[in-house]
Amino acid sequence: MNLLELSQAIRRVRLSQGMTVEQLAKKSGFSKGFISQVENFRQTPSLKALIRISEALGMPMSSLFSENGPAVPEFSFGRLDEGEELLRNDGEQHGIRYLALAYQQIGRKMDPFIIEYTPGTPRDFMFHETEEFFVLLEGELNYYLYDNNGLHRMKAGDTLYMKANIPHRVELPENCTYAKGFVIYTDPVLDVH
Repeated sequence: MNLLELSQAIRRVRLSQGMTVEQLAKKSGFSKGFISQVENFRQTPSLKALIRISEALGMPMSSLFSENGPAVPEFSFGRLDEGEELLRNDGEQHGIRYLALAYQQIGRKMDPFIIEYTPGTPRDFMFHETEEFFVLLEGELNYYLYDNNGLHRMKAGDTLYMKANIPHRVELPENCTYAKGFVIYTDPVLDVH
């Protein structure tokens, strides 16, 4: 494998995990500019830098040098309380925190997340090209489908299976200051609610 292929492998693994350049930089301790330069083959990383980048990607450095691209693990264990925080769609502004649970599984067909809701600016309706299965674990949520008339009040233990491209939005009811849900999206997604 040459250095150009290595830089492309780093980018491919990062994207397959739904990780931004900024997130990889933060996890590895490098600047966003450095990671961008490595991925664009403008900077040749040292061995120490490659080790830190591969650790931040959750894989052994040797996997980056595989002839067929990074090795794809057949399984990965994790914990609900050890998700990788991802910054998505101004989540902080809207009081929504995303924790990716299977971020180390390269080439996955599902994206499981823990989502935590706290008071914030209500979000506009969104939709995405993936199906979704949602379980409310704690608290209560107002889950709107299609428009503001499509309100469904969810309580802990309630579930929702939703086909792709259905407009929806979520907000905390007035008497609730925290809710926590578990969601699975089909195929890795770049745009989640």
